[in-house]
Amino acid sequence: MTDTAQPLYDLAPLLRLMLLGVVIALGPLLWVWLRNRGSTPVRHLQALTVLTLFLTFDLVMFGAFTRLTDSGLGCPDWPGCYGNASPVGARAEISAAQEAMPTGPVTHGKAWVEMIHRYLATGVGVLIIALTVGAWRQQRAARRGQGPAPALSPWWPTFTLFWVCLQGAFGALTVTMKLFPAIVTLHLIGGIVLLALLCVQAVRQTLSAQARALVALPGGLRALLWATTALVSAQIVLGGWVSTNYAVLACTTFPACQGSWWPDMAFAQGFQIWRPLGLLQDGSHISFAGLTAIHYVHRLAAYVVIGALALLVWRLRRAGALRDPARWLAGLTLLQFATGLSNVVLDWPLVAAVLHTGGAAALIVVLTWALAASRRGPVTGTAGVDKVPHPPHGGAEAAKIPV
Repeated sequence: MTDTAQPLYDLAPLLRLMLLGVVIALGPLLWVWLRNRGSTPVRHLQALTVLTLFLTFDLVMFGAFTRLTDSGLGCPDWPGCYGNASPVGARAEISAAQEAMPTGPVTHGKAWVEMIHRYLATGVGVLIIALTVGAWRQQRAARRGQGPAPALSPWWPTFTLFWVCLQGAFGALTVTMKLFPAIVTLHLIGGIVLLALLCVQAVRQTLSAQARALVALPGGLRALLWATTALVSAQIVLGGWVSTNYAVLACTTFPACQGSWWPDMAFAQGFQIWRPLGLLQDGSHISFAGLTAIHYVHRLAAYVVIGALALLVWRLRRAGALRDPARWLAGLTLLQFATGLSNVVLDWPLVAAVLHTGGAAALIVVLTWALAASRRGPVTGTAGVDKVPHPPHGGAEAAKIPV
């Protein structure tokens, strides 16, 4: 391979990438400012938080596209591409690698996909810096009696900023450790946590801006909401493990697998966590039975998760509370079933695979939305209906929040 002499970490283009992230972030920042001219700083911060959540969701979707098109090693170093800020400067190195391995991990197309993902991530990082600065300014103004108290502590965006930096570190390790399954899965988990952190802030700030109270849920229903969120989170981890180990096609029939309800599986191999891609810790190749175990555990867990989501939707509608999140959960559950089934029986089509990841991320956003907009307490009649903002992850028009 021509990239063996290239250092895994080459910080030469770091400053240019940071400046590019600022330029990318200027677009959303200017848009929020223009759409909210004459509004209060509190309104600006709320609108920017909603928009950052939306763009972060898009980033997670593009990250799935990057992984599923095998573009994760399109540039074999970090943070640039062969020590350059873009694939344009690395044209010669990429061409040499592509000529040596035309279907290998380094091609011109894959390099651009990988670098665009990094550019977008840097832009989101700059937006979160702006959120953090804005939150601390709002806190200081409130202490001086020059504005309302913030809906959440400014430590929320501060921790979010820390988390996005940590997420960037895992993105670097994803490249330098050559798609190590555990690292790639942790990178996916980090993206989901980032969405949840931003969603809490978007919901609470929107509730505060609209002077709406939290929805009261009975203790049992709120416990079910928490339990379902935990189950969906665990299922996303299992799904990430399936994807990063390329175990989707270990079972190509449904509902049975390989003509059996309990196919040959090697659980010890499939769930040996710390190992290179396609290999075991002793250097031998993971068996097909190991890949089958990874796939089938995710499928069996899906039945439990679908049941929990169906029960939660039914309980929410029966209680007459959080009806908008309940509708979203019902629709997303159907989407997940349809895209998951398509991945199995249609030979893992790219569109279905990306939508499956996006649906999982959207489920976490909606569940977090419901948790952040509710509290434990008795529900009387329809008192809890429409006490929450529209979904903050669906963009400005879908959310009906002018940003």
